[in-house]
Amino acid sequence: MALLVRSWNLFHGNACPPRRRSYLREMVELASADAPDVLCVQEVPVWAVPKLAEWSGMRSFPAIARRGVHWTTLAGRATRLHNGLLRSAICGQANAILVSGEHETEDLGATQVSGLGHERRVCHAIRVDGVLVSNVHLSSSGHHQQGELDHVLEFVQSQAHPGEAVVVAGDLNFHDPVLLGFSAPGPGIDHVLVRGAPATPLDVWPEQRRVQNGVVLSDHPPVELQVG
Repeated sequence: MALLVRSWNLFHGNACPPRRRSYLREMVELASADAPDVLCVQEVPVWAVPKLAEWSGMRSFPAIARRGVHWTTLAGRATRLHNGLLRSAICGQANAILVSGEHETEDLGATQVSGLGHERRVCHAIRVDGVLVSNVHLSSSGHHQQGELDHVLEFVQSQAHPGEAVVVAGDLNFHDPVLLGFSAPGPGIDHVLVRGAPATPLDVWPEQRRVQNGVVLSDHPPVELQVG
Protein backbone atom coordinates (compact mmCIF):
# COMPACT_ATOMS: atom_id res chain seq x y z
CA MET A 1 0.00 0.00 0.00
CA ALA A 2 1.32 3.46 -0.92
CA LEU A 3 1.60 6.00 1.89
CA LEU A 4 1.22 9.74 1.42
CA VAL A 5 3.75 11.28 3.82
CA ARG A 6 3.43 15.02 4.39
CA SER A 7 5.68 17.27 6.51
CA TRP A 8 5.09 20.83 7.71
CA ASN A 9 6.88 23.19 10.08
CA LEU A 10 3.95 24.93 11.77
CA PHE A 11 6.01 27.95 12.96
CA HIS A 12 4.24 27.80 16.35
CA GLY A 13 0.99 28.71 14.63
CA ASN A 14 2.32 31.95 13.20
CA ALA A 15 1.32 33.52 9.93
CA CYS A 16 3.93 34.92 7.55
CA PRO A 17 4.60 37.64 8.51
CA PRO A 18 3.65 36.89 12.15
CA ARG A 19 0.49 38.42 13.59
CA ARG A 20 -0.92 38.75 17.07
CA ARG A 21 -3.11 35.64 16.87
CA SER A 22 -2.26 31.98 16.37
CA TYR A 23 -3.44 30.01 13.35
CA LEU A 24 -2.29 26.66 14.69
CA ARG A 25 -5.65 24.93 14.60
CA GLU A 26 -6.29 26.18 11.06
CA MET A 27 -2.91 24.79 10.01
CA VAL A 28 -3.51 21.34 11.47
CA GLU A 29 -7.00 21.19 9.99
CA LEU A 30 -5.72 22.28 6.58
CA ALA A 31 -2.85 19.78 6.55
CA SER A 32 -5.13 16.89 7.53
CA ALA A 33 -8.23 17.84 5.51
CA ASP A 34 -7.47 15.54 2.56
CA ALA A 35 -6.62 12.61 4.86
CA PRO A 36 -2.89 12.02 4.32
CA ASP A 37 -1.65 8.70 5.64
CA VAL A 38 1.12 10.31 7.71
CA LEU A 39 1.54 13.96 8.71
CA CYS A 40 4.82 15.01 10.35
CA VAL A 41 4.71 18.42 12.03
CA GLN A 42 7.40 20.49 13.71
CA GLU A 43 7.46 23.62 15.90
CA VAL A 44 4.31 22.73 17.82
CA PRO A 45 3.88 24.64 21.11
CA VAL A 46 3.72 22.09 23.92
CA TRP A 47 0.33 23.30 25.17
CA ALA A 48 -1.18 22.27 21.82
CA VAL A 49 0.14 18.68 21.82
CA PRO A 50 -2.99 17.21 23.50
CA LYS A 51 -5.19 18.96 20.90
CA LEU A 52 -3.55 17.57 17.76
CA ALA A 53 -5.62 14.39 17.58
CA GLU A 54 -8.88 16.31 17.96
CA TRP A 55 -7.96 18.93 15.38
CA SER A 56 -6.70 16.44 12.81
CA GLY A 57 -8.89 13.39 13.39
CA MET A 58 -5.67 11.35 13.34
CA ARG A 59 -3.70 9.46 15.98
CA SER A 60 -0.93 11.59 17.45
CA PHE A 61 2.58 10.48 18.40
CA PRO A 62 4.38 13.52 19.91
CA ALA A 63 7.96 14.12 20.99
CA ILE A 64 8.81 17.02 23.30
CA ALA A 65 12.06 18.80 22.50
CA ARG A 66 11.77 21.69 24.97
CA ARG A 67 9.15 22.04 27.68
CA GLY A 68 9.13 25.82 28.14
CA VAL A 69 7.47 27.35 31.21
CA HIS A 70 4.95 24.60 31.96
CA TRP A 71 2.65 22.27 30.09
CA THR A 72 -0.58 24.07 30.94
CA THR A 73 -3.13 26.24 29.20
CA LEU A 74 -1.42 29.21 30.89
CA ALA A 75 1.40 29.07 28.38
CA GLY A 76 -1.07 28.97 25.50
CA ARG A 77 -2.93 32.00 26.87
CA ALA A 78 0.30 33.93 27.34
CA THR A 79 1.45 33.25 23.80
CA ARG A 80 -1.91 34.27 22.36
CA LEU A 81 -1.31 37.78 23.74
CA HIS A 82 1.00 38.14 20.76
CA ASN A 83 1.77 34.87 19.03
CA GLY A 84 4.38 36.40 16.74
CA LEU A 85 6.58 37.53 19.63
CA LEU A 86 6.02 34.98 22.41
CA ARG A 87 6.89 31.53 21.21
CA SER A 88 9.10 28.61 22.31
CA ALA A 89 10.67 30.43 25.25
CA ILE A 90 7.28 30.30 26.99
CA CYS A 91 5.45 27.43 25.33
CA GLY A 92 8.27 25.04 24.60
CA GLN A 93 8.58 23.10 21.39
CA ALA A 94 7.39 19.71 20.20
CA ASN A 95 7.15 17.65 17.04
CA ALA A 96 4.48 15.09 16.25
CA ILE A 97 3.70 12.34 13.78
CA LEU A 98 -0.01 12.08 13.01
CA VAL A 99 -1.29 8.88 11.44
CA SER A 100 -4.58 7.96 9.80
CA GLY A 101 -6.56 5.56 11.96
CA GLU A 102 -6.73 2.90 9.27
CA HIS A 103 -3.03 2.04 9.61
CA GLU A 104 -1.32 -0.35 12.00
CA THR A 105 1.15 1.75 13.99
CA GLU A 106 3.95 1.13 16.50
CA ASP A 107 5.63 3.89 18.50
CA LEU A 108 9.43 3.43 18.41
CA GLY A 109 10.32 6.27 20.78
CA ALA A 110 12.65 9.24 20.45
CA THR A 111 16.28 10.21 20.93
CA GLN A 112 18.18 13.48 21.29
CA VAL A 113 20.27 14.25 18.20
CA SER A 114 21.77 17.62 19.23
CA GLY A 115 25.02 17.91 21.14
CA LEU A 116 25.62 19.17 24.66
CA GLY A 117 25.35 22.92 24.97
CA HIS A 118 23.07 23.25 21.95
CA GLU A 119 19.31 23.70 21.90
CA ARG A 120 17.74 20.27 22.40
CA ARG A 121 16.63 18.62 19.17
CA VAL A 122 15.05 15.18 18.96
CA CYS A 123 14.18 12.57 16.37
CA HIS A 124 11.25 10.24 16.94
CA ALA A 125 9.98 7.35 14.90
CA ILE A 126 6.98 5.11 14.37
CA ARG A 127 6.31 2.06 12.25
CA VAL A 128 3.34 2.45 9.88
CA ASP A 129 2.26 -0.68 8.02
CA GLY A 130 5.83 -1.93 7.90
CA VAL A 131 7.44 1.41 6.99
CA LEU A 132 9.61 3.20 9.55
CA VAL A 133 8.74 6.93 9.53
CA SER A 134 10.88 9.38 11.50
CA ASN A 135 10.30 13.07 12.14
CA VAL A 136 12.93 15.63 13.08
CA HIS A 137 13.60 19.36 13.37
CA LEU A 138 17.34 20.03 13.27
CA SER A 139 19.17 23.05 14.68
CA SER A 140 18.51 26.39 13.07
CA SER A 141 21.84 27.98 14.03
CA GLY A 142 25.49 27.01 13.72
CA HIS A 143 26.78 24.26 11.49
CA HIS A 144 25.59 21.20 13.39
CA GLN A 145 22.90 20.00 11.01
CA GLN A 146 24.84 17.30 9.15
CA GLY A 147 26.19 15.89 12.40
CA GLU A 148 22.67 15.82 13.84
CA LEU A 149 21.42 14.15 10.67
CA ASP A 150 24.08 11.48 11.11
CA HIS A 151 22.64 10.82 14.60
CA VAL A 152 19.18 10.60 13.04
CA LEU A 153 20.43 7.93 10.68
CA GLU A 154 22.04 6.00 13.54
CA PHE A 155 18.76 6.04 15.44
CA VAL A 156 16.54 4.93 12.56
CA GLN A 157 18.99 2.20 11.60
CA SER A 158 18.92 0.91 15.17
CA GLN A 159 15.12 0.69 15.01
CA ALA A 160 14.62 -0.57 11.44
CA HIS A 161 14.06 -4.20 10.58
CA PRO A 162 16.37 -5.71 7.94
CA GLY A 163 15.25 -4.52 4.51
CA GLU A 164 12.53 -2.26 5.95
CA ALA A 165 11.65 0.95 4.12
CA VAL A 166 12.73 4.05 6.04
CA VAL A 167 11.47 7.64 5.82
CA VAL A 168 13.24 10.67 7.32
CA ALA A 169 10.93 13.70 7.27
CA GLY A 170 11.06 17.16 8.72
CA ASP A 171 12.75 20.55 8.79
CA LEU A 172 16.45 19.76 8.42
CA ASN A 173 17.40 23.46 8.30
CA PHE A 174 19.83 23.03 5.43
CA HIS A 175 19.84 22.43 1.70
CA ASP A 176 21.08 19.29 -0.04
CA PRO A 177 21.33 16.97 2.99
CA VAL A 178 23.52 13.91 2.50
CA LEU A 179 21.92 10.58 3.42
CA LEU A 180 23.42 7.76 1.37
CA GLY A 181 20.88 5.44 -0.17
CA PHE A 182 17.95 7.83 0.29
CA SER A 183 15.86 9.61 -2.33
CA ALA A 184 16.76 13.07 -3.58
CA PRO A 185 16.21 16.00 -1.20
CA GLY A 186 13.77 18.81 -1.88
CA PRO A 187 14.67 22.29 -3.12
CA GLY A 188 14.40 23.95 0.30
CA ILE A 189 15.22 23.00 3.89
CA ASP A 190 12.12 20.82 4.43
CA HIS A 191 12.50 17.26 3.18
CA VAL A 192 10.99 13.79 3.00
CA LEU A 193 13.77 11.29 2.28
CA VAL A 194 13.06 7.63 1.50
CA ARG A 195 15.20 4.50 1.50
CA GLY A 196 14.21 0.98 0.56
CA ALA A 197 10.99 1.74 -1.31
CA PRO A 198 9.88 3.55 -4.47
CA ALA A 199 9.01 7.20 -3.92
CA THR A 200 7.53 9.96 -6.04
CA PRO A 201 9.43 13.25 -6.44
CA LEU A 202 8.93 15.65 -3.54
CA ASP A 203 5.95 17.96 -4.02
CA VAL A 204 6.20 21.42 -2.43
CA TRP A 205 2.90 23.19 -1.80
CA PRO A 206 2.53 26.48 -3.69
CA GLU A 207 2.00 29.44 -1.40
CA GLN A 208 -1.64 29.87 -2.47
CA ARG A 209 -2.50 26.46 -1.06
CA ARG A 210 -1.64 27.61 2.45
CA VAL A 211 -3.39 31.00 2.25
CA GLN A 212 -6.60 31.43 4.26
CA ASN A 213 -8.57 34.69 4.24
CA GLY A 214 -5.58 36.48 2.76
CA VAL A 215 -3.19 35.17 5.44
CA VAL A 216 -0.17 33.00 4.56
CA LEU A 217 0.05 30.22 7.15
CA SER A 218 3.60 29.51 8.42
CA ASP A 219 6.87 30.63 6.88
CA HIS A 220 7.43 27.09 5.53
CA PRO A 221 5.48 25.28 2.80
CA PRO A 222 4.24 21.73 3.41
CA VAL A 223 6.16 19.08 1.45
CA GLU A 224 5.01 15.57 0.59
CA LEU A 225 5.53 12.44 -1.45
CA GLN A 226 4.13 8.96 -1.96
CA VAL A 227 6.07 5.99 -0.57
CA GLY A 228 5.55 2.58 -2.16
